[in-house]
Amino acid sequence: MNEDREALLRWSVLAEASDQAASWLVDTLGPAAAFAWAGEAQANPVAATAHLARHAPPELIDKAIAAVPRWTARLDRADPGTMLRNAKVCGAHAMVRGDHGWPRALADLGPQEPYALWVRGEADLDAAWAGGIALVGSRSASSYGEGVTADIAAGLAEGTHGAAPRAIVSGGAYGIDARAHRTALAVGGTTIAVLAGGIDQFYPAGNADLLARVAATGAVVSEMPPGHAPYRARFLSRNRLIAAAAATIVVEAARRSGALSTARHAAALYRPLGAVPGPVTASTSGGCHELLRDNIAVLVRDATDVRELAGPLLGEADRESTGDGIDFAHPHDRAAFDAVGGRGGGADEVASRAGLTVTEALTSLGRLELSGAVVQAAGTWQRVTKPRV
Repeated sequence: MNEDREALLRWSVLAEASDQAASWLVDTLGPAAAFAWAGEAQANPVAATAHLARHAPPELIDKAIAAVPRWTARLDRADPGTMLRNAKVCGAHAMVRGDHGWPRALADLGPQEPYALWVRGEADLDAAWAGGIALVGSRSASSYGEGVTADIAAGLAEGTHGAAPRAIVSGGAYGIDARAHRTALAVGGTTIAVLAGGIDQFYPAGNADLLARVAATGAVVSEMPPGHAPYRARFLSRNRLIAAAAATIVVEAARRSGALSTARHAAALYRPLGAVPGPVTASTSGGCHELLRDNIAVLVRDATDVRELAGPLLGEADRESTGDGIDFAHPHDRAAFDAVGGRGGGADEVASRAGLTVTEALTSLGRLELSGAVVQAAGTWQRVTKPRV
């Protein structure tokens, strides 16, 4: 095991996903050097401060120094050999950034990209995140919500009308999540469950049999090593991983549903975001209606709408290939790419030039970013001369 890989496994224990100081330190120094610096800071904060002086302003260094006690408090649980042995006991393996098969879509999370993933199952996670659809919603789903979920999940996971099957990504919870996973399994599709706690203990316990079936044919994944409990904050941070799928669909969600956290992450990533409408009197669909009313999400009714929103996978017959060397999944994508042009611009500018709504432009820009045709930094979209492979 090389030093950086070992350090990434350690950081998956030492720092929570929301720990900005850890993310900055690892990105600045590299995983192994960052871990060594934390040890130095514990022993000699003055020398450690001087070490970082050429890398950052004092306020960032102060935050890193202040974070050291919370990292070192977990050192006894951060031995890579022990973690890997614990994973093996429950039939799991670990992946870190840069490993073969690592989901490259997670790189779009930037500083919030996980250090490692702990996996039970053999699904191709890179392909699942790149082309998969996140289906999320209420734990207290209505029969309407479960029915729509089943229809959408079956159409996507099975593949219809010449479209390739899509992996279904969700959170393993009761309600909409569970229906999405069960339906994908029923039609022989691939499904990925992303948990908030360690994968040695399936949570919720009532879905343990379902999650075991998911692991047998797809994968159960967590950024938390075995032995870590699914605290509330970890559910919220887990949602960003689900939202990194090719598109996110909120099937049924009340105004205070946790599924809206996933929707917000998807919108921040410029991923295509859809919502299923419900009866206007149904509180169980209030969150979906707000997403639609505020032009954050696009209305979807079935698997056909979702495929149109997400754009077809590479190799599907309905993808438009052009002389630009770029495959456009939707006519709006062609318009958005043209509108970015050589000078780039913000989403409002691109929408105005392309004759699209801001929501339509952001949906297309998200697809184009996934394909490597454009990149976004500080709110400005630019073309990429050499798309990512």
